[in-house]
Amino acid sequence: MIPKVIHYCWFGRNPLPPLAVKCIESWKSYLPDYEIREWNEDNFDVDIIPYTREAYEARKYAFVSDYARFYILYHHGGLYFDTDVEVIRPMDDIVARGAFMGCENEAKPGMPELAVAPGLGLGCPSGLRIYAEILDLYAGLHFKCADGGLNLKTVVAYTTEQLVAKGLKNVNEVQCVADVWVYPKEYFCPMDYYTSQLNITLQTRSIHHYAASWLSWRIRVIDKIIAMIAKVIGLDRTRSLLYFLCGKH
Repeated sequence: MIPKVIHYCWFGRNPLPPLAVKCIESWKSYLPDYEIREWNEDNFDVDIIPYTREAYEARKYAFVSDYARFYILYHHGGLYFDTDVEVIRPMDDIVARGAFMGCENEAKPGMPELAVAPGLGLGCPSGLRIYAEILDLYAGLHFKCADGGLNLKTVVAYTTEQLVAKGLKNVNEVQCVADVWVYPKEYFCPMDYYTSQLNITLQTRSIHHYAASWLSWRIRVIDKIIAMIAKVIGLDRTRSLLYFLCGKH
């Protein structure tokens, strides 16, 4: 059984922005009998592994959260949301079914395979085996590279690779992988990252608003340019073009 507690991470000691406050209020509204617990420098050891220590020193707090969320859920169980996730419908049936994650994209021919995004929402009882494996993976990583750069590979990439190795299929269906129910994009990620268009269905339980605080200003500028291109030629054509330019053809 998944404990009735919602965890979120907020490192850096800055005040919560209005979007985060709004999202947390939505958790209270649709999950009223859950305790909400903030994790920060005062109750989580940011020096627990080299990766989190180095990410914190670099002020890349979202990467500290990438490890912390799995550590917290592995040891305590419960739900986890990033602070830019707004719950819009009850999730009792999802929680009752068991441990879960969600995809941030759709499976389409000729496009990148599914990406499972832990920030959309996680739920599990404590001691989930695949979480232990993800923690072991991070324990061997460094955030600061030998050449002085930063390891900006996302938790989405690491998590998806682990699930693919366990049998994740590139289909738009609910599937159970390593004792985790993986839900299609429509459940937890109905907003398109580039256009901000919403496609809410009867299955949609939450909206990820893509605060993306971890992105550099250069990436933000590139994303804005891509968004403008998408408005002219359409999102699918833009994605195909990007896929082609990245050599995935």
